[in-house]
Amino acid sequence: MPRSSTHDRDEAIDRAVRLFWSRGYHATSLKDIEQSLDMRPGSIYAAFGSKAGLFGTALERYSQRMGAEFAQVAAGTDSPVEGIRRFLREVAKACAGAGPEADWPVPGCMLVKTILELRDEEPAIRAQANQVLAEVEVILTARLTESRLRGELRADAQPRRLARLIQAQIMGLRAFSERDVSQRAVRELGEDMGRILDPYLTASVS
Repeated sequence: MPRSSTHDRDEAIDRAVRLFWSRGYHATSLKDIEQSLDMRPGSIYAAFGSKAGLFGTALERYSQRMGAEFAQVAAGTDSPVEGIRRFLREVAKACAGAGPEADWPVPGCMLVKTILELRDEEPAIRAQANQVLAEVEVILTARLTESRLRGELRADAQPRRLARLIQAQIMGLRAFSERDVSQRAVRELGEDMGRILDPYLTASVS
């Protein structure tokens, strides 16, 4: 049975995510896009409008999958703090195994690369990446607020500030993993990051 146009589009977007992640926005040529998506230039422009349009669509797909991964990991525990710890460990494991052969970008990776690469260019794409990071901050803040209400975090803990701290740790981990360090070192860093909330836990939890 022939594949549906929806399936073809979904597959093309997933391929675009991997392509832009591995090469970056500027280094990805139209020829690269044609070969990776197996589409002619006319079909690409008809479906996505432009290279920037395709990148924006790919970034949206990546963001949706990252959010789904966080929700899946967090759903595995009743503790919001433990859910965040598990996610940090999963990010570290992904960073430790990241490379050209990896199947999907590390959570946060494509967003960080986009912001760093497009400092003064493609403002719409940069704004999109910043908006996604802001939404991640909101999600983390909500989980930490829930944790405080449940008595895991101290009453004087500030969920939004802690959310930013965690997000900065994730972004830093992505950069650290680019160093010539062992996979074990990256995974251990993920474990250490998971303990960053320890000073803010109530006595009953810590």
